[in-house]
Order: sequence, then structure tokens, then C-alpha cells
Amino acid sequence: MKITILTLVLTLVFGIVGQSNAQTNQQFKLLVNRQKTVTKDKVTVKFISVVEDSRCPESTNCVWAGNAKIRIKVSKSKGASKTFELNTNLKPQTVMFEGYEIKLVNLNPKPATNIR
Repeated sequence: MKITILTLVLTLVFGIVGQSNAQTNQQFKLLVNRQKTVTKDKVTVKFISVVEDSRCPESTNCVWAGNAKIRIKVSKSKGASKTFELNTNLKPQTVMFEGYEIKLVNLNPKPATNIR
């Protein structure tokens, strides 16, 4: 089984980031509206958006850690494409596509409070 582990990073910094390659069985980071291609089989993972984010803000104590849900699009160069939603704490955190397992490992930055 081929495994691709996905770490999604949401940042407020904009920069020029070209399409890059990720190896299977390794973690990689994605910015919103960016994509990475797994070289061998030309499987592309695109980070579309953060659908919801109810995670506990930094520097606070919460009863529950909360959850963030993201949307990704996975496609193969000559064929299928599918959109998935992945969660940080709820299920699903992992999806399968064309023999690849794609897992959301982390989403940054975490929410912050405005309390000083």
C-alpha cells in the first residue's frame, strides 16, 4: 500500500510557491490554494480551504480540544479527481485515493485569543 501523509499549514504570509514534489511515505506541508504532486504516479493534492475551525485557542483551557475541518482535492494526471474533507480531531482524518492513504497530521496556525 502506498501511503502519503499530509500536513496542511494555513498561513497569512503570501509568497510565490511553485508546484513541488513530495515523496511517498513522507510528510509534506501545503499552503491554502497550493498543491503538491507525488512524482511517480502524478497524484496531486490541493489544499482548497478550511471549512470550519472550532479548536481551542492557544493560551486557554478548554473542556474539549475542538476540531478543524479542511477540504482537499486529490487528482491523478490521467484520470480521476475527488474532493475530500479531513478533520484534526473528528473522523475522517484519513482518506484513500487510487491506492494512496492521505492523512491530515496538523493544521497551523492554531486559533488565538484577543485577550491581553
